[in-house]
Amino acid sequence: MNVLIIGAGGFIGGFIARESLRRGYTTWAGVRESTSRRFLTDPQLRFVTLDYSDPAVMARQLEEAMPEGEKWDWIVYNLGATKCTNFADFNRINLTFLRNTIEALRQSGKMPHRFLFMSSLSALGPGDENGYAPLTGRTIPQPNTRYGVSKIKAEIFLETCADVPWTIFRPTGVYGPHEQDYLMMIKSIDRHWDFAVGFKQQTLTFIYVEDLASAIFDALASEATMRRKYIISEPRSYSQKEFRTIVARELGRKFVIPIRLPLWALYGASVVAEKIGVLRMKPSTLNRDKYRIMKQRNWNCSVDEAVADFGFSPKYSLADGIHQTVLAYRGSGEGVGK
Repeated sequence: MNVLIIGAGGFIGGFIARESLRRGYTTWAGVRESTSRRFLTDPQLRFVTLDYSDPAVMARQLEEAMPEGEKWDWIVYNLGATKCTNFADFNRINLTFLRNTIEALRQSGKMPHRFLFMSSLSALGPGDENGYAPLTGRTIPQPNTRYGVSKIKAEIFLETCADVPWTIFRPTGVYGPHEQDYLMMIKSIDRHWDFAVGFKQQTLTFIYVEDLASAIFDALASEATMRRKYIISEPRSYSQKEFRTIVARELGRKFVIPIRLPLWALYGASVVAEKIGVLRMKPSTLNRDKYRIMKQRNWNCSVDEAVADFGFSPKYSLADGIHQTVLAYRGSGEGVGK
């Protein structure tokens, strides 16, 4: 089985590559010239450098990577931007680069047997924030972030491509070793502070990165998933208090001060952080798009369709995943104390 992972250089991409190799697949990592390979150190990996901005150049690169007459069985498209200094880059990276990739696959004759696109639960938008009904595959998308809009545009584009054998994943919050956004929350709790926002009930959902990587290949192996979309999450939700309790227990922190900020304060901080990011020419983790994500009260979701179609069954509860994440955090030497 030949597998190409496009956008393999990031946190999630490294785990996808590792899972592909673990299953015995011949695995290519598609990366940009400037992409860090810190998570792609296995000597079995094969690399192909790709220019996502030019379909013709990318087609030639794909042809050179795979012998004539051969093509990848599966392609996992994990390329994407979750934060940008210029909001227009969301469309450029999350939509235009996908279009260019599909065109390059057509030009090179390398269209795979299956193509899995990594979207996001943010493509659906806030959902029901009164009755807290779970987001499902039947939820009408109403994204309220530039990131979410760019993802739903990419999904719609794929739906128009009759020659692309696509499957779409919409994972909820992905966490695990090396991930940075949730790591900020873990570091804060390690310092005895837990910051939450808004005073209305909020439900949170998570998926451990290894469970996401495993689900990708389970879905690709099933014909039932052809041209279908799936929410990927641990099949239960948590409160901020439950998250804090689990993290504090793993860190050995018996005393953590919960601080709940009003949404207006978060918005003000987001605007300031975003402007500082622009001045530094570096995307800020906290920005107006992130504010809308943190403002969202209902992240509860249903994974029934994934269970039915390819037997989706996460191995890691949040407690199990946080245990692994904290072990990696401690092992990195960043921990405040032992």
